[in-house]
Amino acid sequence: MKSVRPVQVSGVGCYVPERVLTNHDLSKIVDTSDEWILQRTGISERRIVDKGKATSDMAEQAVRCLCASLQLDPGEIELLIVATVTPDMFFPSTACLLQEKLNIRHTWGFDLSAACCGFVYSLSVGAAFVAAGLHSRVVVVGSDTMSSIVDYQDRATCVIFGDGAGAVLLEPAENPENCLIDFHHEVDGSGGVHLNMPAGGSLLPSSCETVKNRLHYVKQEGQPVFKFATRKMEEASRIILRKNNLTPQDICLLLPHQANARIIRGTADRLGLREDQVVINLHKYGNTTAATIPLAMQDALAEGRLKEGDLVLLASVGAGFTVGTALLRWAF
Repeated sequence: MKSVRPVQVSGVGCYVPERVLTNHDLSKIVDTSDEWILQRTGISERRIVDKGKATSDMAEQAVRCLCASLQLDPGEIELLIVATVTPDMFFPSTACLLQEKLNIRHTWGFDLSAACCGFVYSLSVGAAFVAAGLHSRVVVVGSDTMSSIVDYQDRATCVIFGDGAGAVLLEPAENPENCLIDFHHEVDGSGGVHLNMPAGGSLLPSSCETVKNRLHYVKQEGQPVFKFATRKMEEASRIILRKNNLTPQDICLLLPHQANARIIRGTADRLGLREDQVVINLHKYGNTTAATIPLAMQDALAEGRLKEGDLVLLASVGAGFTVGTALLRWAF
């Protein structure tokens, strides 16, 4: 192992499908309304992939967007880490399929499953390879086709999720001050019963019975998930800030996982953050699971809310339960 070196996020690229599924559209499918969805989640619409398209297809588009923005040849990518809970198939990994679509012959990669914390977990893993001197160009992708595992007969879950992908490039930091500073992650497996997809794995292999009982869809108990996320988003944020002798008032921008507007605003209020210090864009995309934070990065950049040297906090809570935070100074 070589000596540790600082790591920066050098670029962001994202992709969302063209097809828009609005709250009004959903009201024609299940017993719901635009007002009901907006009041409870803050979501107005979400994007849905076309039939025959999958997680690797969106991931490819996000990586190509990233490379185009940096004038980077995809062949220069040394490692691909794909965060997803909706792989194209159990095996091969989505990273293998993505490598083939990008026609990269001199790289390797793997998938990481941590639900809505997948991107933040993958960011810290990818940064470790760069920090150790093992790689200099690592691409982290968050991509999820949630429409493939959503039950459109269940109004409690089908209104929440959308499809999308985002990718970032990790490289050695040009300015050692503008780098990934720290991360704080947790898991609490006792929460697995509250948010999961019951069938399809080794415990309940696919069968006529599991399909009939609709066990291949997301199942969620809303209240336990909401309470855990509301508590842990703030708690984990304070832990990582305290570890680095910082306070919430030092944050330039909070980029939270986009699951529910009430969770995000509640977290921001308890941390004492102003509205302009928090990115909320789930009204456009819904919860895209591993893609929400890179999509929030892209929107913040487009709106001029991110600049070099800004102290940025990433925070997420997801199925597992998983908890993930990362602290960085923006590099561009």
